[in-house]
Amino acid sequence: MDQPETPEQTAEHIRAAGSASFGSEVHGDTAGDRWAAGDDGRAYGFETLAIHAGQDPDPTTGAVVVPIYQTSTYAQTEVGVHRGYEYSRSGNPTRTALETCLAALEGGRTGLAFASGLAAEDCLLRTVTGPGGHVIVPDDAYGGTYRLFAKVLQRWGVDHTPVPLGDLDAVRAAVRPETALIWCETPTNPLLGIADIAELATIARAAGARLVVDNTFASPYLQQPLALGADVVVHSTTKYLGGHSDVVGGALVAADPALGEELAYNQNAMGGVPGAFDSWLVLRGAKTLGVRMDRHCANAARVVDLLCSSPVVSAVLYPGLPDHPGHEIASKQMSQYGGMVSFRLRGGEAAALEVCRRTRVFTLGESLGGVESLIEHPGRMTHASVAGSQLEVPSDLVRLSVGIETGDDLLADLERALDLG
Repeated sequence: MDQPETPEQTAEHIRAAGSASFGSEVHGDTAGDRWAAGDDGRAYGFETLAIHAGQDPDPTTGAVVVPIYQTSTYAQTEVGVHRGYEYSRSGNPTRTALETCLAALEGGRTGLAFASGLAAEDCLLRTVTGPGGHVIVPDDAYGGTYRLFAKVLQRWGVDHTPVPLGDLDAVRAAVRPETALIWCETPTNPLLGIADIAELATIARAAGARLVVDNTFASPYLQQPLALGADVVVHSTTKYLGGHSDVVGGALVAADPALGEELAYNQNAMGGVPGAFDSWLVLRGAKTLGVRMDRHCANAARVVDLLCSSPVVSAVLYPGLPDHPGHEIASKQMSQYGGMVSFRLRGGEAAALEVCRRTRVFTLGESLGGVESLIEHPGRMTHASVAGSQLEVPSDLVRLSVGIETGDDLLADLERALDLG
């Protein structure tokens, strides 16, 4: 086992890695990346950054795709003298490429990749809060995030208050002197609630707290929380960024380099990092994020139209609908409304379970954001951990992750599943 580092030593290792083949530093930092920095004052577009940021051709072979550096350790030229990498928990060139790309896509300074979204959340929370701290969380947060707060951090002495983040007065009322974070999901999982990122950032700054935005549902292609005032963006890269349901991962992107260094230190100290191949899979997926999201959104809009016309559906939850309570804010801070759709059945839980059972193109399964369409019952699947709590979801709720298949096939599949007569 290597010797423990101080934060200052970790920062020095980060600064010493400028000669690395891919990305600008051991951890993704956009300061030295020529794509993220732009060319002659002109900023590159999103799709260009997705394909090139942190991903210059290999200087040895000319390979245009970042290699999978499947190694745990690196040769040193002298004792303590290396080329920016010494041990792959601390840094790996494939991971650096991913981290640099993610930072560029979110418009942040520091990107960090993790073995899962919850590993990223855990690192962040243990960096910026501690015993006696307090976090404001959404009242319909992702079940895994709520479990982390309620079952793990609560025992560590970190308190949390669930609040409807769309109600800014309720958010202000929930702030305490010890509040360290406002934790935001927008859109939320699974009720597709919308929160005003810019207004929440203002509240957080006034309270001396930080705003964290889980941008998993929207993806950086549709929404840029850091540009709206957020301090940190969280991702489950398993979802839209990876996009192919073949990898589990997470990420943090920080706007402040100093906070980025603290997070990088704990990333190494806690060790919840992805391997080289997992990093490569997410990087591969990110290249096509833009074109995939366009199709996800287009198909979702058609699915929403179908659901709104169905007599067995009592409510459709989608921020693109004009009567959605967060529609105006979503239109302001998102470029499109996303590929996630939830709806409720007039026949209650039994009808919801039956619809889930009847689909064929929509696969019954957890997760979201892949090229294939998924259907699930949140109350019994992804959000079972919040049963009996303030965050319990309706039993008649069905969640769809609308994929990029032929739209007509998705509509035909749902029509068949909704024919409950």
